[in-house]
Amino acid sequence: MPNRQQEMYDLLEEVLKKDATDLHLVVGRRPVLRINGSLYPIEDRPVLSEDDVKELSFSLLSPDQQEKFQVQKDIDFACNYLNKARFRANVYRQMGFLSSEFRFIPSKIRTIEELSLPSILSQFTRATQGFFLVVGPSGHGKSTALAAMIDEINHTRFDHIMTIEDPVEYLFQPDKCIIDQREVGIDVLDFHRGLRSMFRQDADVVMIGEMRDPETISTAITAAETGHLIFSTLHTNTAAQTVDRIIDIFPPHQQSQIRSQLAVTLLGVLSRRLIPCEQGGMINAIELLIANTAVRNLIREGKAHQIDMVIDTSLEEGMISLNRSLADLVLRGLVSFENAELYSPSPAELRLLLGQ
Repeated sequence: MPNRQQEMYDLLEEVLKKDATDLHLVVGRRPVLRINGSLYPIEDRPVLSEDDVKELSFSLLSPDQQEKFQVQKDIDFACNYLNKARFRANVYRQMGFLSSEFRFIPSKIRTIEELSLPSILSQFTRATQGFFLVVGPSGHGKSTALAAMIDEINHTRFDHIMTIEDPVEYLFQPDKCIIDQREVGIDVLDFHRGLRSMFRQDADVVMIGEMRDPETISTAITAAETGHLIFSTLHTNTAAQTVDRIIDIFPPHQQSQIRSQLAVTLLGVLSRRLIPCEQGGMINAIELLIANTAVRNLIREGKAHQIDMVIDTSLEEGMISLNRSLADLVLRGLVSFENAELYSPSPAELRLLLGQ
């Protein structure tokens, strides 16, 4: 196993050398890297056998984690590579074989400015209470955007920040804030228990890695109501879809109450996409909803489908639609029209914005 661990470290080194975001180990394939959104096999590596994938993956798992995997058939974990980098990983079964995926987590937490995100996001880091969400597909930088906002609080406020994650991803270095990072399965049983216990831990700001169930969402909204600033993520595509998803996860008899609570507590929703840039690399396209009076009324009245219209007509308040963001990137020559169209929620509207 020690030799296998060194092989695994060599593969993680390849991720860093090639500026990749992900490493995939799959039986019958060479190790594969994701670079600028596309998959590339490492050509000078041999095709992986069943034993190769198992031994390489297990070389980074503790005996307890290996036992947990045997029971659950998959496992999320985080690992440090020689103090040079951190990876979020998942080992899982498919068609009876093991596969694994490793996502690179930069050691340096980039700022809102360095991520080319709108500067208006800083206003949400100054709020004393409320609920802010970062949404979008998997692999499009939700955790990175949240980390930037949390770290801005860390450097500008004197607060107690609590994170509840599965697994812990970015490691924060406390500055003006006290920061406690709790990992589900190691430091706390589950998201709901971790969030509920923060009421007794004098937390001011709480980041929930992901909201997966009604209990966690309900407790998060209640926390936002009672003087806490809550940040989290959801796997939704747009702000309107996010509001509907939160409400629809509850049984009908609870939806009216959740709708009212969300209307009061929601601060905003950032939807982020990473799109291939014409100059190489990836670039942001975003949608930003700011919960103004009109948005709160639409949520309260169950008219989330009209939120897109408010975003379209509230540019002066700092809101931006995904189509407007995409059109701007095309007009600046940063993204091709073909790529913008692939990510557009309404290609017809995009063509209209571009005068096509």
